[in-house]
Amino acid sequence: MRLLRRFPLAVLFIALAACLGGTTDPGIIGEGRRVLFVGNSYLYFADIPGIVQALADSAGGDQLAVETVAGADLALIDHWNQGTARHEIAEGGWEWVVLQQGPSSVEVNRDTLRLATQLFGGAIATVQARTALFSAWPQENRRQDFPRAIESYTLAAADVNGILLPIAAAWLAAWARNPNLRLYADGLHPSPQGAYLSALVIYCTLLGKTPAGLPAVLRLRSGAVISIAAPEAALLQAAATDVIQPGAGR
Repeated sequence: MRLLRRFPLAVLFIALAACLGGTTDPGIIGEGRRVLFVGNSYLYFADIPGIVQALADSAGGDQLAVETVAGADLALIDHWNQGTARHEIAEGGWEWVVLQQGPSSVEVNRDTLRLATQLFGGAIATVQARTALFSAWPQENRRQDFPRAIESYTLAAADVNGILLPIAAAWLAAWARNPNLRLYADGLHPSPQGAYLSALVIYCTLLGKTPAGLPAVLRLRSGAVISIAAPEAALLQAAATDVIQPGAGR
């Protein structure tokens, strides 16, 4: 764990697995309704799965047990070929499996996203879980790719009758309220605000919750703390509300 000092409001904002160079070690964290995340550094740079779990902890009621299978620069087809994610899925007990790769705005990446989603979707259905697609944002210097990236994940979710987690759309909704809002940490990975917004969308979509009034300060099971200024948290909650489809995760 290391501190990203450029974000003073987000004390103990963490970057897991040596940031861009590592992989996660599969292992379930916590107890409750089980969510498996499969992807790359979009997930573990700021521990978005951990923030999702912390939101559930803070809200009371349903708790989440989370596991992440992720590695730097991995696409979903890489995960399929490597086999670790398939093995974890086959163990069963999952309620949701969240799939994520890069923005997939260009045609060849869209094709592989849809192909890998269908491969994973079959395995996920076999263990009676639901497939959810983490709609990834493009790089900061490729903001024009947002519509194509959103379309790619929308198509992939429809291919398997899965759940679309409209994260990229939430980023656009947040910028519509404040164009200067800093959602990127380094031009690709999320800032604390970007990670918080992404986690809001995932948690509220899967569990059918409303973002309004959720805490702006969260302690993760790892011991890390993410802290968002109250006005920014309210803005991010409103942006998430704009794009979430009630009951989509049911």
